[in-house]
Amino acid sequence: MSSGNRRPFGSGTLAALVVANMIGAGVFTTSGFTLADLGSPGRVLAAWVLGGAIAICGTVGYGALARRLTESGGEYLFLSRVLHPAAGFVGGWISLIAGFTGAIAFAAHAFENYVRPADSSLPPDLVAVAVIVVAAAVHAFRARAGAFGQNGVVAAKLLVLAVFVGFAVVTWAGDSPSWPVSDPGPFSLSAFAGSLVWISLSYSGFNAAIYVAGEARDPGRTVPRAMLWAALGVTFVYLALNLVFVGFVPYADVAGRPDVAFAAASSLLGDAGAKVVRAIVALSLLSSVSSMIMAGPRVFAKMADDGAFPAALKFRGKVPRAAIMTQAVLAILLVLVSDLRSLLGYLGLTLSLSAALTVSCLFVLRRRHGPAAIPVTGSVLLPGIYVVATLALAFLAASRQPMEWLAAGITVMSGLAVWWGFHRRGPQV
Repeated sequence: MSSGNRRPFGSGTLAALVVANMIGAGVFTTSGFTLADLGSPGRVLAAWVLGGAIAICGTVGYGALARRLTESGGEYLFLSRVLHPAAGFVGGWISLIAGFTGAIAFAAHAFENYVRPADSSLPPDLVAVAVIVVAAAVHAFRARAGAFGQNGVVAAKLLVLAVFVGFAVVTWAGDSPSWPVSDPGPFSLSAFAGSLVWISLSYSGFNAAIYVAGEARDPGRTVPRAMLWAALGVTFVYLALNLVFVGFVPYADVAGRPDVAFAAASSLLGDAGAKVVRAIVALSLLSSVSSMIMAGPRVFAKMADDGAFPAALKFRGKVPRAAIMTQAVLAILLVLVSDLRSLLGYLGLTLSLSAALTVSCLFVLRRRHGPAAIPVTGSVLLPGIYVVATLALAFLAASRQPMEWLAAGITVMSGLAVWWGFHRRGPQV
């Protein structure tokens, strides 16, 4: 591992990694259902604002932890150092099963659905497997090369999003603009909270920079800053997109539609707009696959450094090539044998519980070492709000789908079983 100013990742790369993890397919699909449930574009936008505020509170908590523990490893690092190595192992296990492997496979599946023509003679799953292989090869070759490619894809995605929003605004403003009219009915707190459950999944990924902190320049400063500013920027992007999706388009054209982005683009811009949205979604999914291939293996490499995973997964040189290849193989296997669409609720619940427990470590550290030793940007109330809100949303989601609790419980228990099987203990602060 290189150190000092030789570390490959600066603030721009860290922010791009966060943006790539956050902006995936969720923002292009969620608001049709949200509009149908809430009945009003204003309520939909309010839900997206609140979801962004919760995520920003989360960045404050993760940022405070990142200033204290500046190595790569994410939840594994924080939980093992602050609570117990077993808790850290389970956090890493959740990252392995849900956070990266499942999410990479799902994004690769979705990418294939968007770019592979319906009448194509290509074998199923070939495109999905190919995008994982290419991303793994790029990131395994050299850290700087992988970061450069990642930054380029993210820049292209943001440019296309800006062009789409700009064209939509010009088209709407030049064609007798009027806000959609609907009868939203009485406000329902239950429906609003239910919509927030789905919206919160689109904000997950704000903590992506912590997984590569050990390769970041001045990580105690750049990692928290990258997470905060990227989350703020993505919140602004989400609000601009949703203003177009539900604010510029007749209610009947988009309410309840799973393809709300396509429906809105077709309504405003015709077939050309639908093609633009297809390109946006494809770019978003491509950058998501790349960013997770970049971040996930750093967790496994850190666990290998601590003896929790096989030593072969450690860093060898400047990149954890064995961990990257292992991550790619696991994701490809899931692409070939699974349909992950039905697992999204499970992924959201499991990752939410892990994130809330991780941010709770901040309060343990402040009690252990004193508030002055663990400074928090703004107010310590912000990470507290994140923990409470995240747990509330997780319980709400699980109450609607009890089987998701069972799946999450199996994941945690299997992680503990593997931990006790290895019976390894890592260092603690």
